Amino acid sequence: MSDDRIEGGCYCGRVRYRAAAQPLMKAECYCRQCQYVTGGGPVLIMAVPSESFELHGQTKGFTHPDWPNAVTREFCPNCGTHLLTRAPGFPQGVILKVGGFDDPGQFGGADFAAWACDAQPFHRLPTDIPVHQKWPGME
Repeated sequence: MSDDRIEGGCYCGRVRYRAAAQPLMKAECYCRQCQYVTGGGPVLIMAVPSESFELHGQTKGFTHPDWPNAVTREFCPNCGTHLLTRAPGFPQGVILKVGGFDDPGQFGGADFAAWACDAQPFHRLPTDIPVHQKWPGME
């Protein structure tokens, strides 16, 4: 893998992706929806430009039917690894979950934390980056 690309995939290897490593944003998300996906913790995410994103294999997506402007979360239909999110208000980017990176060290750390209002008492909010109660710009 070269330094200008992110490569990753699911736990079983049936789904793979490649994307430009130049992130549009890097964040920790504490929203309740992400807690469902992670098993209770925050999720580490990096958004990459949509035009640079290549998906190999078939994902299954879920969009909550009762929420306006709901995101679509995509995962491997075989092993269940949550790989990415597509947001209707963010067509220029694909939001990758850092756990699927071949080299999670490429993440390098979040630039901000979001949805602190949904953080649980056992979560440890960061003290070295901006922490937003909701998504930046929604507060």
